[in-house]
Amino acid sequence: MRVAIVGLGGVGGYLAAMFAKAGVDVVGFARGKHLEAIKKNGITLKEDTKEWTTPLNAMELNAAEGYFDVVIFCTKSYDLLDAYEKIAQHTDKNSILLSFSNGVGNAKVLQSVANAVVLEGCVYILSHIEKPGVIRKKGKVFAAVFGGDNAEAVQKLAQLFEKAGLRYKTPDDIATAVWKKYIFIAAFATLTSYYNASIGEIYEKHYDEAKALLEEIALYAKEYEGVDIADEVQKALETAKNVPYDSSTSMHLDFQNGNKTELESLSGYVKMPLMQKYYTTLKEREGLKV
Repeated sequence: MRVAIVGLGGVGGYLAAMFAKAGVDVVGFARGKHLEAIKKNGITLKEDTKEWTTPLNAMELNAAEGYFDVVIFCTKSYDLLDAYEKIAQHTDKNSILLSFSNGVGNAKVLQSVANAVVLEGCVYILSHIEKPGVIRKKGKVFAAVFGGDNAEAVQKLAQLFEKAGLRYKTPDDIATAVWKKYIFIAAFATLTSYYNASIGEIYEKHYDEAKALLEEIALYAKEYEGVDIADEVQKALETAKNVPYDSSTSMHLDFQNGNKTELESLSGYVKMPLMQKYYTTLKEREGLKV
């Protein structure tokens, strides 16, 4: 089974390193100094108590060759469609496509353009690029969650994660599972960016707002998507309480660094009054017209 990991950031870099270490035929796609470092020295994974390096076949996406049985997209949500278009010619109707990009609409995006088996999923991990060629993973948290109507494809993907020794779940109701992650990341990506603060600070100083926003997202999911995640409101607050105080979100970091953000998929998706208040302000900070 030949696997493509598109995007070697905190998520994709960790997956690619683990797959390569386990002997999976994997190709990682990246760019810039990060790619140069991986091609020269391999990819290094730093965890809390250990550090190791493994060789990784890595290249730019436009240099892709051959056929891929599995393509896992670990790009930002705004790059997903472009990434698919660049690798589409290396897939066919039997290829399995999975996006771990933030948001709840990524599978629909792929299904609208791809002649392939599209699964839906999300991933739980605290990781980032520490420097070119080096992925830093914080804590023990890791779980890949995926599913869909094609049971054979789900099983093939499960075997891949099993070979790499990676924890995974294949829930029957994948839509609800994806929304369970989205409610947390959408609320705290929005609030950490809005207040320029860590998750710990949001929990400590803006608890009532966080709870209200979480409740609003749950209401939207129920009314417009038919997904019941009301129980996730308190769970999300507990998660925020228990992560390292200075933990933040990738969208907050993108705002801090002046990078393009996932504002549309994380804050703009939920058309509700409170979320739209934050979204409008953050949109203005990006220098864009609302």
